[in-house]
Amino acid sequence: MAAKKPAQDHERRKQISIRGIAPVENVCNIKNSFNRHLHYTLVKDRDVATSWDYYEALAHVVRDHLVGRWIRTHQHYYREDPKRVYYLSMEFYMGRTLNNTMVNLGLENACDEAMYQLGLDIEELEEVEGDAGLGNGGLGRLAACFMDSLSTLGIAAYGYGIRYDYGIFEQKINNGWQTEEPDEWLKFGNPWERARPEYLLPVKFYGRVQQSDKGSKWVDTQLVYAMAYDTPIPGFNNNTVNTMRLWSAKAPNSFNLQFFNSGEYMQAVCDRNLAENISKVLYPNDNIFEGKELRLKQEYFLVSASLQDIIRRYKHSKAGREKNDFECFPDKAAIQLNDTHPSLVIPELMRLLVDEECLAWNKAWDIVVKTCAYTNHTLLPEALERWSVALIEKLLPRHLQIIFAINHLFLEQVKLRWPGDIDRVRRMSMVEENGEKRINMAFLSIVGTHATNGVARIHSELLKTNVFRDFYEMFPERFQNKTNGITPRRWLLMCNPGLSELLSTKLDSDWTTNLDKLQQLKKYCNDEKILNDLMTIKLYNKTKLATYLKATCNIVVNVSTMFDIQVKRIHEYKRQLLNCLHIITMYNRLKRKETEGFVPRTVMIGGKAAPGYHVAKLIIKLVNNIANVVNNDPQTSGWLQVVFLENYRVSLAEKIVPAADLSEQISTAGTEASGTGNMKFMLNGAMTIGTLDGANVEMREEVGEDNFFLFGMTVDEVENIKKEGYYSKMYYDQNTELKEALDQINDGTFSPEDTGLFRDLYNSLVFDDRFCLLKDYQSYIECQQRVNDLYLQPLEWARKCLLNIAASGKFSSDRTIVEYARDIWGVDPSELKLPAPHENSGTEL
Repeated sequence: MAAKKPAQDHERRKQISIRGIAPVENVCNIKNSFNRHLHYTLVKDRDVATSWDYYEALAHVVRDHLVGRWIRTHQHYYREDPKRVYYLSMEFYMGRTLNNTMVNLGLENACDEAMYQLGLDIEELEEVEGDAGLGNGGLGRLAACFMDSLSTLGIAAYGYGIRYDYGIFEQKINNGWQTEEPDEWLKFGNPWERARPEYLLPVKFYGRVQQSDKGSKWVDTQLVYAMAYDTPIPGFNNNTVNTMRLWSAKAPNSFNLQFFNSGEYMQAVCDRNLAENISKVLYPNDNIFEGKELRLKQEYFLVSASLQDIIRRYKHSKAGREKNDFECFPDKAAIQLNDTHPSLVIPELMRLLVDEECLAWNKAWDIVVKTCAYTNHTLLPEALERWSVALIEKLLPRHLQIIFAINHLFLEQVKLRWPGDIDRVRRMSMVEENGEKRINMAFLSIVGTHATNGVARIHSELLKTNVFRDFYEMFPERFQNKTNGITPRRWLLMCNPGLSELLSTKLDSDWTTNLDKLQQLKKYCNDEKILNDLMTIKLYNKTKLATYLKATCNIVVNVSTMFDIQVKRIHEYKRQLLNCLHIITMYNRLKRKETEGFVPRTVMIGGKAAPGYHVAKLIIKLVNNIANVVNNDPQTSGWLQVVFLENYRVSLAEKIVPAADLSEQISTAGTEASGTGNMKFMLNGAMTIGTLDGANVEMREEVGEDNFFLFGMTVDEVENIKKEGYYSKMYYDQNTELKEALDQINDGTFSPEDTGLFRDLYNSLVFDDRFCLLKDYQSYIECQQRVNDLYLQPLEWARKCLLNIAASGKFSSDRTIVEYARDIWGVDPSELKLPAPHENSGTEL
């Protein structure tokens, strides 16, 4: 690709901060470094270089600025020997790295100017980078935000996960249906990671347990190696760079020559591939548990490799060398389990301490409990992990013995506490014997850790009063709440530079690391100039999203309409179907010419369905079919448009979130653990329509009930109506507009080619409405009318948006991590700004 000519200043799309004009020498250095990497690293010149080459050259330039800080950070940790936090997660939904790294290192303006002078568009280069989609949704994205905050707060932390060859699938929409294509995110390599073959660690499977006078020994195992790939995670403007270490499965190096010599060479190769399948693919499921052997292998693979690494680091630390035992292990390591996926940490750490390090059981157990903590992410029964005893016995025989022993000793405690309460003992057993014998991994996680937390206040209360009530009564001191948060660096400073610039002219300069400072905006809530500036920024962001949709999807949207957006995984409890019912209701009203006071809307719905989740895929088809009917009806043209956003992912969210007018957070009360998409929209000045579910409750408290569109039942009302007997057909029979919309779904109005296509959806709502859509429908429709009426008052709408931004400081992941650090991990955030690589640290390193 030949270099294009520099665009005129007024044509450039990138918003540049006037506060951060890049010094000339920095721009020159970046240009020189860019050309050097293009020539010497990529072996290309400007005549033959492609867009990928330009992106990779810039990535190497930025990485050069990271490396010195990365090394210096770990020298600092080795010298100071702080307590280290280990965040274990099966998912890290990182998205793109280039822009985020430039922002955190303060390089964005210099890099943009350097690329401009070289005739390149930095936004085009940023678009070349694929998303590191090693996560399904909220859980993995939360882990990514936490890693950013851990570095920004100067906490010595390591993220441990799996380096999947294929991340979350790429979603394609064909004839309205979701189809899945592999996400080959490593096809062209990954310039941000560094392979660490020196940390090739053995991970064992299968085999048997051998008993002797010296204890238990796990023998005759099959071996797989875990190879580390390290990615730097920079903090914001503090020169701290932590590490995310992802493990990749490697077969033992030696080929079996016996196979080769006997003509079974292909079998030898196949066996090798089988071993390496462990890190091949991310399981594309969210809130659905599948008890597959490969998934259990993945979970143990992560746990085994990570614990070996943690123990190695402890033994090489100052405390480990001086003590030469594990006495102070909990004082030097905090292990956080991100949901139950890494819960095998508990039996594995017991195995290592008892079998390998020869500690007494009680001593080892004390260390495990003090070291580990557990975060629960779901209230849905179908999402809780329950592994088959037969599968664990086959794959991890020693671990099953340890789990049985843990369970036996725990149940003895239960019997002492509640003598004669056999039913309670049965309920609290980790070994479930209803049908197939299974291990309840959530119970193991609570018993084997010193802290269990939910991720929003209402979620944490429901854990105590409902899901884990027996365990709360046993260990009330262990249960905590840690309301989720998002990093303001990616979700405001990076993705919404116009709003960030406005905030920086009105707030203290450190608002990006002290998000509570947003409260200072409240004094501008009646300032018409500020409110008009806010509306101008929103219009710019909507125009930018519209331009992107036209260029990539050939979809034309009207930026003067209200952008009504619901983007999240497609799942029945998230109630995209309720949104569909509202769209159909609006469509029917427009067909009846009820246009007086009607605000034109563009409703955008996006998200992926798990490949095996039939109902979720049918919902996507319904959305697309409704769009096909509505968008092609001349009677509703200009009034209502429906768009399904294909392949929703982090980089697309960064475009959608700043452009939203209305954020749909409409799950049934008591089903969403927290939500973090709701926080992103609030922070970027969207109004929220939602139920009292997850973090919505706290968002509404922060901003005030007048600045949040609330509808629907409360958790208690949902429970009561189900106890009394919920008959959804009654609401269908009684509500004319609801009946009309449901009948249209059923009679083929939106599927003339197959009139029975959506009958399953109709039946699931009219006869088995598990998530109470029909009960909440009328409340939702009336609330949407309030949304419509307020949007007709632009300044009042802008004022409420400003108040939402001002009230969103609580929902910074920095605040969440400070609470984890203080209440669970026993570490202190550091305001120390490490010296930059070119500065003298004052200490010999």
